Amino acid sequence: MEGKTIVIGVIGSDVHAVGNKIIDHALTKSGFNVVNVGVLSTQEDFINAAVETNASAILVSSLYGHGEIDAQGMRDKCNEAGLDDILLYIGGNVVVGKQDFEEVEQRFKDLGFDRVYEPGQKIEDGIKDLKKDLNLH
Repeated sequence: MEGKTIVIGVIGSDVHAVGNKIIDHALTKSGFNVVNVGVLSTQEDFINAAVETNASAILVSSLYGHGEIDAQGMRDKCNEAGLDDILLYIGGNVVVGKQDFEEVEQRFKDLGFDRVYEPGQKIEDGIKDLKKDLNLH
């Protein structure tokens, strides 16, 4: 994974730092260069870090249920910043209440996310998808 930089963080007013640290550790252990923008991060924090580091992907975490609001327009902002080809993933408890995951996944894909992970999904699944999407072996 040498040379592949991944930007991670927790979007919006969410302060769930533990999962963010676990994701950081797992990606680093898998050989990715990780740029962690931390908690309470704006879309611009992710995008600016991706531009500055020539990142291959942005992984957005949200556990407080407002991910759909916080992620509105993020793909458009990525495109405006010249990140048309960047992979955009989101995961966690991204909506309020219990909702059908297939519907939630489709809504986030309609927002421009390439992959959407439901609560409780293992980071190993995301790493496997990253390697596949980045054509890494």
